[in-house]
Amino acid sequence: MIVERQNNEIIVRFKAGTKASKIQPILGYLKYEELTLNSEADNNNIDRLLKKIKKGRWERIQKEIGWDD
Repeated sequence: MIVERQNNEIIVRFKAGTKASKIQPILGYLKYEELTLNSEADNNNIDRLLKKIKKGRWERIQKEIGWDD
């Protein structure tokens, strides 16, 4: 593995024989870190958002299966 810093990027190189399935979870985590780098959301914001999403999801499911009568 080789790690390089070029301009505003960090480049990581693996040997061609490295299984992508082994590094994919790590890449997913790094993508999450990149996307949330400048986020101002805190755990309370996230908990409130999840509560709204889950409530809306249950209401939609009830409507789809006819339990909203």
